[in-house]
Amino acid sequence: MMKKYTLAILMFFGLGAKAQDCSCATNFNYMVEKVKKNYVGYSDKITVSNKKKFDLFTDSLLSVAKKSDRYECSSVLREWLSFFKDKHMTAGIDATGFSEDLIRKFYANDKRTSWTEATLTKYLNAKRDKIDIEGVWVSDTRAYRVGIVRSNDKKELSFVAFIIKADSIYWVPGQIKFEIVKTDKGYQTKNFRTKDHSYTYPKVEKNGDTLSFGTNGKWYKNDTPPAQKVAAKKNPDPSPRFTVLDDQTSMFTLSSFASLDYVKVMDTLIKKNETILKRTKHLIIDLRNNAGGSVLVYEKLLPYLYTNPILQEGGLVLATADNITYGYSNTHPELPDSLQQHFKKRLAKLKAHEGELYPLYPVDTIKYSTIEKYPERVSFLMNRSTGSAAEFFLLEARQSTKVKLYGENTAGAVDYPEFIKMKMPCDFFVLYYPACKSLRLPHYPLDNIGIKPDIAIPAETPDWIDYVRKH
Repeated sequence: MMKKYTLAILMFFGLGAKAQDCSCATNFNYMVEKVKKNYVGYSDKITVSNKKKFDLFTDSLLSVAKKSDRYECSSVLREWLSFFKDKHMTAGIDATGFSEDLIRKFYANDKRTSWTEATLTKYLNAKRDKIDIEGVWVSDTRAYRVGIVRSNDKKELSFVAFIIKADSIYWVPGQIKFEIVKTDKGYQTKNFRTKDHSYTYPKVEKNGDTLSFGTNGKWYKNDTPPAQKVAAKKNPDPSPRFTVLDDQTSMFTLSSFASLDYVKVMDTLIKKNETILKRTKHLIIDLRNNAGGSVLVYEKLLPYLYTNPILQEGGLVLATADNITYGYSNTHPELPDSLQQHFKKRLAKLKAHEGELYPLYPVDTIKYSTIEKYPERVSFLMNRSTGSAAEFFLLEARQSTKVKLYGENTAGAVDYPEFIKMKMPCDFFVLYYPACKSLRLPHYPLDNIGIKPDIAIPAETPDWIDYVRKH
């Protein structure tokens, strides 16, 4: 069987020493040049009808980049990439692999204030007309402790949140974490800085001693009384899990395909539970919030779903020198010999066809000699955060008469897979873009549309698993 799109998330690069240029304009121009040359979807997305608009958009953002500092730059880079509406494209700061001292030095010159916890306490104790938002606030993750105090802006009633305590690597005391403005209708975010100091602009809601910034989390005044304290957020383990729900129903929870280690985990789970799988009438596979990774993770499950030959759509790779070097040259010595040989052959083919849009993944068909009696039916759970390799799993699985898809439309990030990760002139900046496109295109696009479920689960349904069990 063709190992298509096998390492969509494992495109690594070295950290070679060189003189850095962290000006936003330099990195913006570099990104534009590399995307025009190497992004496999460029000629599909930029056409005669929109090229003038695109060029004006590019020029306007270049003007913004020339005025932006390194911390504002991520937002500018991502805004330009948003024109392509491709969820495998992004750019910004990535400090992975750098020492703590280098990271601290990189962020040292970001916006800061002279406020400290001591001066804030003195100010609040002396102030008569206190504003309830002023004070000490803590993030729901307990990673940040900030002081919120009124700014010196005389044009509006605005407030700055400065770091009192954080990790002392990405964030140090005195740096400004976010700024908000009080309006007639409540509060509005001027800016909110994520871990990498890039600017975001989420909506903010204040409810008593709680500030909510949507996906950027909640903040609590005075660390919240113990009875109301919200436990620190813990990222759930994304490793594959197998659960027996009742005497007829079992479930695989597949929250991520982002690590090749999960291939071994899945192999172990399937072998360990083979007896159960072969008598389970109903198998649920939960792919909610699975943003993808490697299709190798789910391969061993296909025989349990199989009823008909499974068509694999295939894909074309834009075999530029950059794409070959940064995306396909790693041989992955940690993998079994058979997979290493697969990657070596793939690399040889691309090198032999450099400069071409090469059909590295031809249309293929999966055939198994037997159809398993059990499970009798297989239900997939999916939502708008199910994407990339998880969507490939759905496209293959739904060809079986055993399978039904439940939930809501998926993310729609499956037309242009296998992203490249490339360094930019500033070592801390990286660019991501896809090098491969599906042979479904242009006739059956799914990006930003998603895969439609067979059975939509009503939004008010509290327990999707229970819904599927009883459907």
